[in-house]
Amino acid sequence: MNISVVIPLLNEEDSLKELHDWIVSVMLSNQFSYEILFIDDGSTDNSWKVISELSEINPSVKGLRFLKNFGKSQALHAGFAETKGDVVITMDADLQDNPEEIPDLHKMISEDGFDLVSGWKKKRYDSYFSKNLPSKLFNWAARRTSGVKLNDFNCGLKAYSNQVVKHVDVYGEMHRYIPVLAKNAGFTKIGEKVVQHQARKYGKTKFGMNRFINGFLDLITIWFVSRFGRRPMHLFGSLGVIMFIIGFGFAFYLGLDKLFFNPTGRLITERPQFYIALSTMIIGSQFFIAGFLGELILRSKRQQQRYFIKDKLNLT
Repeated sequence: MNISVVIPLLNEEDSLKELHDWIVSVMLSNQFSYEILFIDDGSTDNSWKVISELSEINPSVKGLRFLKNFGKSQALHAGFAETKGDVVITMDADLQDNPEEIPDLHKMISEDGFDLVSGWKKKRYDSYFSKNLPSKLFNWAARRTSGVKLNDFNCGLKAYSNQVVKHVDVYGEMHRYIPVLAKNAGFTKIGEKVVQHQARKYGKTKFGMNRFINGFLDLITIWFVSRFGRRPMHLFGSLGVIMFIIGFGFAFYLGLDKLFFNPTGRLITERPQFYIALSTMIIGSQFFIAGFLGELILRSKRQQQRYFIKDKLNLT
């Protein structure tokens, strides 16, 4: 199979048929063999009914329905597990991503040898202050932190080789950072393509300003995990040693001063250096304990079910 199209969605009943027809038209005109996987992330409208009707008309349409809303990352994770195409395309269901970009994205993966190609919505039709400006700041921080030189990390339109989606674990709200996860997994040939952005035709956005706050917090998380996730003691142990040495140094100085240089001076407990020494040694010990706990958790962790599937269509 040439292409798998994975589409996570939440309450997009009005756009699904139009999106389906558009994708099918592109596939047929380019003679691609394909499948379309709609991942219903707990919609409360008639989205699942529309997907069911489309699957009856077109056997290439497949669907997963979550028991409740688990988030876009979990939807992508579930969709990736079911894909069979050599190239996997992800796109949003709100018609803001243009299916006409699929042939070029497919070519960049299948012929040009990219592991992952991310869309770049260079010209956007969103509000400048509520979306565009925060997005620019977010992307700048992501580039500086991750080392992945992309202009638009959060674009839903991306293409992957099948090997990438089978090896990258998308969890939490890390869908924004799949290119970073791919790089950390060893897939380094990551490209970017300018894609057309279209104004939303139906409904309203499901994301508010809080997504940028969450995005920056997730960025810190992925930076930490990528560097110290396998050996947390390397970070916490180092900080613990530094803090303990500082505290011990102050304590050693106070002891020498009281015993040899100024035995008749103030009591040690009346000197601010005593509390600096005490605090830093305690903090250092706590960092060390945190490192040990991190190592123990890392060795004893078990994979937990992150989402529950209610229904499936055309999937075995």
